[in-house]
Amino acid sequence: MTVEVAGLSVELDGRTVLRDVTMRAPAGSWTAVIGPNGAGKSTLLRAVLGLRPARGEISVAGADPRALKPRRRARLVAYAPQSPNLPSAMTVFDYTLLGRSPYIPHLGRESARDRAVADEVLERLDLTGLAARELGHLSGGERQRVVLARALAQQTSVLLLDEPTTALDIGHQQQVMELIDRLRLADGLTVVTTIHDLTLAGQYADGLVLLSGGRVAAAGPPAEVLTRRMIAEHFDARVHVSPGPDGRPVLSLERP
Repeated sequence: MTVEVAGLSVELDGRTVLRDVTMRAPAGSWTAVIGPNGAGKSTLLRAVLGLRPARGEISVAGADPRALKPRRRARLVAYAPQSPNLPSAMTVFDYTLLGRSPYIPHLGRESARDRAVADEVLERLDLTGLAARELGHLSGGERQRVVLARALAQQTSVLLLDEPTTALDIGHQQQVMELIDRLRLADGLTVVTTIHDLTLAGQYADGLVLLSGGRVAAAGPPAEVLTRRMIAEHFDARVHVSPGPDGRPVLSLERP
């Protein structure tokens, strides 16, 4: 499913956070939204989902999520926030099962099918052994996988992930990114993430959208967006950009 945004503007508390943003995430692709702090990256994801009032056009598989009822929207797009509420006493299985909420009738209970989907997702994410563990007893990497499990249990074709590697060490960052990529390729998912780490973005995403000051400063393949000039201009950082073994850009800081 293709995600398209055209002329999107968002105001919060009388302040313009996004202005005339246009982007396109083709079906089955991975698009990473990058930019300095305060650029509006998380706001963009929430606007696409219909959680932030916005002017402009939003289309997910030809439908505007803002016009859909919450249950219908949750069957179209899954969203994993940067800092989700994880009830410490809830088990991994029960939290994953929350992803089935759009399919459970009001005042009803989950079906055998819903529980089977949750079991399958936990198995795919290598979480079956943790199914009965309480969320408060998980490591950072385990928590990130559980948040992803809940999103996958919604069985949508579009995943919006806000900083999926936040607060993780380098090993767990790589594991989460590899996992997202494998799931995307296996299921034909359209993935849109925000991410701070520019090298990670360049290594995994098919396309980048650079937000700066609430506007799109650049968009395109990683090698075209992650240039020394762009990073100096929008991140106020001096970096050396070199091609990795697969031709994707790798960044390293330049010492004065």
